[in-house]
Amino acid sequence: MKRIQLGNTVFEGQNDVYLFEGDSGPTTLVDTGVATPDGREQLREGLAEYGLSFGDVDVILLTHWHHDHTGLAGEIQEESNATVYVHEDDAPLVSGDEAAWDAAEDLRDELWDEWGMPADARAELEEFLELHDRIQGRSPNVETFGDGATFDLGSVELRAVHLPGHAAGLAGFAFDGARVGDDASEGDRELLSGDALLPKYTPNVGGADPRVEDPLGTYLDSLARIIDADYARAWPGHRDPIADPAARARDIAVHHRERTERVLSVLRDRGEADAWTVSADLFGDLSEIHIMHGPGEAWAHLDHLEREGVVERTDEGYALLDEDPDLDAIFDYGGQSDEKPPEAATED
Repeated sequence: MKRIQLGNTVFEGQNDVYLFEGDSGPTTLVDTGVATPDGREQLREGLAEYGLSFGDVDVILLTHWHHDHTGLAGEIQEESNATVYVHEDDAPLVSGDEAAWDAAEDLRDELWDEWGMPADARAELEEFLELHDRIQGRSPNVETFGDGATFDLGSVELRAVHLPGHAAGLAGFAFDGARVGDDASEGDRELLSGDALLPKYTPNVGGADPRVEDPLGTYLDSLARIIDADYARAWPGHRDPIADPAARARDIAVHHRERTERVLSVLRDRGEADAWTVSADLFGDLSEIHIMHGPGEAWAHLDHLEREGVVERTDEGYALLDEDPDLDAIFDYGGQSDEKPPEAATED
């Protein structure tokens, strides 16, 4: 496996594209980067270092639907006739299904209203998202897969691991480097984690995909799955490899517990409040994509607390029912780490 890093000026940090190639299997990319001129040129140059071009790609595996991961998939497919695979929950968006996009955007608009997003902030966000749409790239034809699907790449087999939360269809790919059919201990397995696990930022939940039900609870379940698997290393969708994925997953869970404590403090101090108000206390002034990510994450925590019976929805937002809830029970994710919680920024 080889890693090709691409610059990404639209969202935080470097995008990682992973290349598998050899005589015994298909030339395969995991993710493709964003469809900008710079991103396109960097990926072409990265492939050229290994004597390859877009036309040599046989298979593309996509971790999720966000454009900074799928942007160039359609263009590569057009040049190479590559087969593009994506989890069944994200396939309609990646393939450009208009009805699916309309439904997702309607749900997004409903959530913005529910969060209490002001008109001026909404206008700024909509202007930014127009740019986001321009980097979407061509929609590929896709084949779908589900959790546990396997991909024989010749010298290695990848197994899909559904890790929703940041996106409904986010999938990682686990592998051990042994040839297909050979046995390897679970502790030797590694994970291409997409945006389910990142080395610096915490993947956004709540704002990154409006289709995810109970986004915080869903994501905590995905973190628990990573902890239980005890991978030797993770290869994320942005930046550098993660040497101890289970520890990193615990750190992110600790971060969300501490953020929940802050959300509860806001409600204790303010009384009833909507997601926009809570977000302002958590993050301050926001711009561009964070206008969606900030209140989205605040809502994810409020929504999860409502599901746990700690708060209730009101005409003004959310009100506390339990001043001192049992957070140990809510955040039962396989133990805590003594490490400092990660930074409170978000990745797309």
